Amino acid sequence: MKIKSKIEGSDDWLFIEEIADNYTPNTPLSEKSVNIKSLPAQKLVNYQLSAGGLFLVHSTMQFNSNVKVFSEVEGETITSQFIFYDTHPNPEKKDLKNNRRTGSRHNIRYIPSIKGSYPMVPDIEYKYFLLVLSKPYYFHLINQHSLLHTDFVREILKGKYTSFSAKDLPVTTEMKRVINDICECKRTGELKRMHTESRILELLMLQLEQMQSGVEEVDKYVIKQDDLRKLEHARDILDAQYTYPPTIIELSKQIALNEFKLKRAFKEYFGTTIYGYVTRLRMEEARRLILEEKKTVGQVASAVGFNHQSHLTDAFKRYFGILPSEIKLSEE
Repeated sequence: MKIKSKIEGSDDWLFIEEIADNYTPNTPLSEKSVNIKSLPAQKLVNYQLSAGGLFLVHSTMQFNSNVKVFSEVEGETITSQFIFYDTHPNPEKKDLKNNRRTGSRHNIRYIPSIKGSYPMVPDIEYKYFLLVLSKPYYFHLINQHSLLHTDFVREILKGKYTSFSAKDLPVTTEMKRVINDICECKRTGELKRMHTESRILELLMLQLEQMQSGVEEVDKYVIKQDDLRKLEHARDILDAQYTYPPTIIELSKQIALNEFKLKRAFKEYFGTTIYGYVTRLRMEEARRLILEEKKTVGQVASAVGFNHQSHLTDAFKRYFGILPSEIKLSEE
């Protein structure tokens, strides 16, 4: 597979990268940064990272005139794309306030070879975080037969360009944290490769979770600064007590925020419900205990707060799309 991008009319490529068609485990990471200083770009910085079946690029770009960015994908890829945009004031433009644009969006797409040109608006700073995965790499991260993406996989197998969500969705605060964690990681070598792959899986999980819950941008809820601290406190409590978490009534009393605000603001800020957040903590820990500590399903059920083994099995199946007993096979 090959992916490439450049500003139309420019001789400099933003990136041009060959990506392995297969998933190749333990492939060393390749990193580089590109800083293009040429008109009409006011700012154009790329951070790129690649490994066997994976290409990641984090770009910051801003232009002082209308330009188009040409992009081309050769081969089959699954892309996870995050776009952030914000107006940067230009003192020479008096009507800037009336044209202010700010926001973010993301989606997951299957792209079986495509090329096109995309217009960039002057004086808007764009930040792109793009993951490009080969099909085998994507299915390594998320089992092909998982119920999490049945319809999406059906279109992939047809070789048909498709987006996981019909509409792009707003990027949540938790997604931003994971993206920053990937870009700012100071580890090197094998540790950085392991860190990067684990965060990519977490990012995909957050996307799928939001897409399944049907969060729309029109439902965004403005959260007061004081309430943000209370939400962070609520998350800390759940992180520490997810095995036997407090009820919403108990949690609201502990953080001094009424139940309605707690439920609505938590979903807006973290991109999932309180129940969904606790479920994720339990399922990820269950998965770790099975794979890393070789615990039995009964032992795991007790460790993550389920009174009966069958309850864990049902929840695990709903979350991962496979039974706990099948997870070792899927990881091989």
